[in-house]
Amino acid sequence: MLSRLVRQILQATVYDVAIETPLEAAPRISEKLNNNIRFKREDLQPVFSFKLRGAYNRISQLPKEQLARGVITASAGNHAQGVALSGQKLGIRAIIVIPKTTPDIKVQAVKRLGGEVVLHGDSFDVANKYAIQRAKDEGMTLIPPYDDELVMAGQGTIANEILRQWRDVEYVFVAVGGGGLIAGVAAYVGDVAPHVKVIPVEYDESACLKAAFEANERVILPQVGLFADGTAVAQIGEKPFEVLQLQKSDQSGPIVERDVVLVNTDEICAAIKDTFDENRSIVEPSGAMALAGIKKYVEQHQLQNKNIVSIVCGANMNFDRLRYIAERTELGEHKEAIFAVTIPEEKGAFLNFCRALQGRNITEFNYRASDATAAQVFVGISLKSGEKERHDIYELLKTQYDVDDLSDDEVAKLHIRYLVGGHADIENERLFRVEFPERPG
Repeated sequence: MLSRLVRQILQATVYDVAIETPLEAAPRISEKLNNNIRFKREDLQPVFSFKLRGAYNRISQLPKEQLARGVITASAGNHAQGVALSGQKLGIRAIIVIPKTTPDIKVQAVKRLGGEVVLHGDSFDVANKYAIQRAKDEGMTLIPPYDDELVMAGQGTIANEILRQWRDVEYVFVAVGGGGLIAGVAAYVGDVAPHVKVIPVEYDESACLKAAFEANERVILPQVGLFADGTAVAQIGEKPFEVLQLQKSDQSGPIVERDVVLVNTDEICAAIKDTFDENRSIVEPSGAMALAGIKKYVEQHQLQNKNIVSIVCGANMNFDRLRYIAERTELGEHKEAIFAVTIPEEKGAFLNFCRALQGRNITEFNYRASDATAAQVFVGISLKSGEKERHDIYELLKTQYDVDDLSDDEVAKLHIRYLVGGHADIENERLFRVEFPERPG
């Protein structure tokens, strides 16, 4: 199967719509990490994502009679735009079934590319079932976003470019959703350059590949986080998972490392800022996952002077998410710590608290009087040396105050910091966090 997929990659017809994206040096992040980092800029594609490679490769190789009947897919993201652009290029009908909850900016992007948009259901699963049924009813061809050999082959052309652009590459980091991208990249690298390591990176709230590796079979996650929406998939694709278990051409091991790197929201936000600092581009969360994984992997494995590629897989993000990302970046870079502290309700208490911090900068301070003797404060403190300094501050404060470190507490980061101070010292006060489906009604 490996050699067949490599042949399909070499024969792929992606360049009718896609460009060979640059492999750009990243001197700032390279110096920061003490390794040679380069960005594979798939965010520069016509639809700002790699997805058009696989979509066009699949559609362009359909027989004429199937092309005449048109194609259909279900997607709320980058794949939708890839299918729409492919249909426009080939002059065929392309129906894109999109959940009703999809942001209007993405709906309009598909329409601008000539796609026939059908809004159906409140989730991808409902939209996908409708697309499958309509494909059967009207004789159209269903174009899956990742679970297809020709789609994987289209994405694998990225690996062909990387190996031509940088012969000395040693590591390639790839964000994982349904698995089409990493399967195509790992297949080509594993056959042509088996000495190169392909490292999978997953969002820790949708780690379907890691779960599959641990169970040695595909599993369905009970729920997935939507922050990195481009990779929010509950189950790794059947065909990609089959490919990812293949051995390299020299039989030195599997084509992809089994040690999946998991990154959280704060780490992704920090990587988005790193990318912006490097080249003034703003990528989507999934597009920054590979860099977030590099930062974590390099630290864990103490890598130095290695040649590393980060595939920047997309830049389709709603503008209104930037504020949230900016707020989470400091935590992701370990430049801020958050503490809940009880201080005396008396004159000079805040001054004494500042003195206890020994000159460190306070980034945020929320106060709430709870009774006549004590006050609850929520305080953010700027860090210069990361996690070690955070621990040192906690130990320092603990000698004088009742203190809790909330830097890793998701409820604190999302909600408590926007309340005034901490909890009141009353018996029946409770804080509730409610999650509900994002759909009309």
